[in-house]
Amino acid sequence: MGGRGLGGAALAVPGPSVGDGTGPSVSPLWIDGEPRPAADGRTFEVENPATGETDFTVARGGARDVDLAIRAARRAARNGWPTMHSRDRGRVLREAAALLAQRADAIAEIETRSVGRPLREMRQQVRRVPEWLEFFASVAEAHEDRVVPAVGPIMNYVRRVPLGVIGQITPWNHPLLITIKKVAPALASGNTVVVKPSELAPVAPLELARALVDAGIPDGAVNVVAGFADAGQALTAHGGIDRIDLTGGTETGRRVAEAAGRRLIPVQAELGGKTPVVVFDDVPVDVAVAGAAFAGFVASGQSCIAGTRIVVHRRSYEPFVAALVERAARIRVGDPLDLATQMGPLVSDGQLRRVLGLVDSAREQGASVLAGGHRLTGEPYDRGHYMGATVITGVTNAMRIMREEVFGPVVTVEPFDDESHAIDLANDSHYGLGAAVWSYDLRRAHAVAHALRAGTVWVNDHHRIDPASPWGGFQDSGVGFENGVAAFDDYTAAQSVLVRLDREPFDWFADDGTELRYS
Repeated sequence: MGGRGLGGAALAVPGPSVGDGTGPSVSPLWIDGEPRPAADGRTFEVENPATGETDFTVARGGARDVDLAIRAARRAARNGWPTMHSRDRGRVLREAAALLAQRADAIAEIETRSVGRPLREMRQQVRRVPEWLEFFASVAEAHEDRVVPAVGPIMNYVRRVPLGVIGQITPWNHPLLITIKKVAPALASGNTVVVKPSELAPVAPLELARALVDAGIPDGAVNVVAGFADAGQALTAHGGIDRIDLTGGTETGRRVAEAAGRRLIPVQAELGGKTPVVVFDDVPVDVAVAGAAFAGFVASGQSCIAGTRIVVHRRSYEPFVAALVERAARIRVGDPLDLATQMGPLVSDGQLRRVLGLVDSAREQGASVLAGGHRLTGEPYDRGHYMGATVITGVTNAMRIMREEVFGPVVTVEPFDDESHAIDLANDSHYGLGAAVWSYDLRRAHAVAHALRAGTVWVNDHHRIDPASPWGGFQDSGVGFENGVAAFDDYTAAQSVLVRLDREPFDWFADDGTELRYS
């Protein structure tokens, strides 16, 4: 293979480390504006899923570190960051965006070494991350309080005030992108944050904290505590948190929502997905297949909005399946640091085994696996967690492969007869995060998009995202939305201020026969 080899030392953005100076550097926690080791000195290793080797060693935060971070965030929430003028907060966020842009390619390699997504994809994704800081800086700068009509000599204005300290739990599959979707609006609206990233990919979120600190954010306004489930549980249970944000699995989301409910604090949860891709016969087969392959196999299918359930008009079904199987076989699977690679490994051996187990269950229930469906072996696959792009037909919606989120490079294909049938198949899921419609008949495309139960619907596209575009799901895909002006508002509470303008003295209990009015 050309390009960078699978072995070798991991690239890291130059910056602080912790340790005694005699061994490998350790990526530190970021608490109260400075890099720190874990309170108990523990560390953990981050595996490169392409090689099975350790590429990063990270300080392992626990409950004590979470408490220190929340206390620091609480101090910053009482003074400093929330009281800064929105233009000053905007300047800090824009400076951090510029720093991230300078460091983007180095951070992209960190992400590739952490999760196995091809470097060609990670560079494109990480280079977009600064847009979220820039967008929400603009939202903060343009934000206006509003005056509402009031009866009588009263001026009533409504302020949006920060909630306080936000606890944020982020996943491994898009480490920096999903973190920035939460951090940018929270900070822009004057909150302070404590982030607990996934233990599988914690380094890029730690680099985000460093960029914000380097940009001049006040101490304690942003804190990142890497760790395992115990750290996440400590964060969600802590009494110093004013809102919890989570991206993760649906069952985890339920537990976090229960913890938030007991404390009566808001929760935003972006959870699982089982995205349908509806393909009509007016789209050329080669065009539709290219779109469906991108929807289902980018990032090895390890995305909550991967297009895993493809439903195709019966007139196009057979040629579509044949072309998709041929396309899947041609996808170049290999070293994710090689720019020629189109699909890398799955993130871990456990994830690979889970995906293969779901494929086996489909076979056992009578489905046909026409491409992929097995672990790849031989050099260089034996060292990592690789499988080929997988296409399954002969499915019914009662099968596990159709009901459960796979999170791997696996798509199913089934035929439909008409619009109504397509909509029924697409909506037959307890998830509702994303959906896609492929049709050149825009009347039909709009009508079908409006009938689909999903928070985001793409027409003749997939995986498109923008900081201005709301992002969230229906049903078991979560509660609340990220992105857009609404996300900024969701990180605030409305405070209504009523000012009496009447110059006459007011004495409700006066005993002088004056007619009283309370309006």
